Amino acid sequence: MAHQTVFIVDDDVKITKLLKSYFDREGFITYLAHEGGNAVRAIRDKNPDLVILDLMLPGMDGWEICRKLRKESEVPIIMLTARDEETDRVIGLEMGADDYVAKPFSPREVVARAKAILRRTQKTAAKAEPIHVGDLVIDAERHLVKKGNTVLDLTPTEFKILEQLATNAGRVFTRLQIVERVQGYSFEGYERTVDAHMKNLRRKIEDNPKEPRYILTVYGVGYRFAGDCE
Repeated sequence: MAHQTVFIVDDDVKITKLLKSYFDREGFITYLAHEGGNAVRAIRDKNPDLVILDLMLPGMDGWEICRKLRKESEVPIIMLTARDEETDRVIGLEMGADDYVAKPFSPREVVARAKAILRRTQKTAAKAEPIHVGDLVIDAERHLVKKGNTVLDLTPTEFKILEQLATNAGRVFTRLQIVERVQGYSFEGYERTVDAHMKNLRRKIEDNPKEPRYILTVYGVGYRFAGDCE
């Protein structure tokens, strides 16, 4: 079985070496970069299974790197932030990151989160008929979502959230239930995390994100998918 690969981008050499030691111990092949300027090219060359990306980098910051990667790839991204600022985390998620970890952090937690993301993104989907709702087609087996004739560019987390809601159309999920089902664990700030992903999803699948007809908010509770496109 091929080893999974992770690319860590952080200007703190001690942090990258520490994380590398933990990932290596778990059987990963680990690549490192310490500045943002060449990180995108290096990530393209290595084509890793997952990227761990610090926000504050010389040359090009993590937000810009994330934006560039998301234009061409669905590789899962975990963002590292030195400040426990909710705004930083939400901006990162809105740009397409799948998860975030605030410094200082436990290397074991970072590895655990990475493994959880990889389990859900690389697990072979059970054979099932594609879901057709309105002009949306959600194909879990092919990991593909189409709106009309256009294939939508969803991140792994966005796809998992949409799949979870659509396969349980009409059921209301709390934000905590969404996080636990999709991420495999809960964490502080999960409500804003889910809201950021929902904002991204609506921007991609709805004709008018301000008047959604697929992903509906149940105020005071959470979200549900309108299976009958009500």
